[in-house]
Amino acid sequence: MIRRGTPEQLEVARMTLESFIDFSASQGLGAVELTGYYFPQNVTEAYLISLKERTHRLGLSISGTAIGNDFCLPDGAAREAQLSACREWIDYAAIMGAPMIRIFAGKVPVGDSEEAAIDRCAVGINESLRYASSRGVFLALENHGGITATSQQMLRIIERVEDSAWFGVNLDSGNFHTEDPWVDLEAIAPYAVNAQIKVMISSNGRKVPADIERVVGILRKANYRGYVALEYEENENPFDAVPRHLKTLANAIAT
Repeated sequence: MIRRGTPEQLEVARMTLESFIDFSASQGLGAVELTGYYFPQNVTEAYLISLKERTHRLGLSISGTAIGNDFCLPDGAAREAQLSACREWIDYAAIMGAPMIRIFAGKVPVGDSEEAAIDRCAVGINESLRYASSRGVFLALENHGGITATSQQMLRIIERVEDSAWFGVNLDSGNFHTEDPWVDLEAIAPYAVNAQIKVMISSNGRKVPADIERVVGILRKANYRGYVALEYEENENPFDAVPRHLKTLANAIAT
């Protein structure tokens, strides 16, 4: 939502996946992560192939895509729709040549227990994982509130997921709002198959600038060697802020 109609904000509002890809190439990046929220309502195979062509010609890979599913829902049409959408986006990832799709767990339905919700989430992940592995696409569970608000919750889900080389964690450095988010990040880092780095972190209930070098150090200690995406959500004009934060992130990785 645009609160003030500055030229920069209007430019962000008009940004398409194509212009996002072009901007990423102008920053000298190696890959882009294309989140499902920003695709057209009617996604066609021809459109997916056009994105693959555009990124390749600009020297970019598509590191992954992402959906906002809820696998905690009870059995019924709504849950089946979530599972169907996940399979659909696994297919989209395979067509684009994206190795990974970010998934959510969900939240506890009203009147239900967390334990039951976690069990249903694991069942949904396992069902989706069997399909994802057949398509050569990783499923990456993000720490994104709900039943993944803490590393302990994440690990309870992970231990219920079938042993598969195609499952892992999408580590989001800014999504733990716990007493010590650094401890939580260290706990899930060994499972990471994708990483999203935010420029802010919530420490002791207070939002502060993230120590990017420390985040990268946690990933390095866990022997993580995959993609690292900058996820920018702050108020400063992104066309000014993003290049600066990309430089900080690149320097931390190169150190």
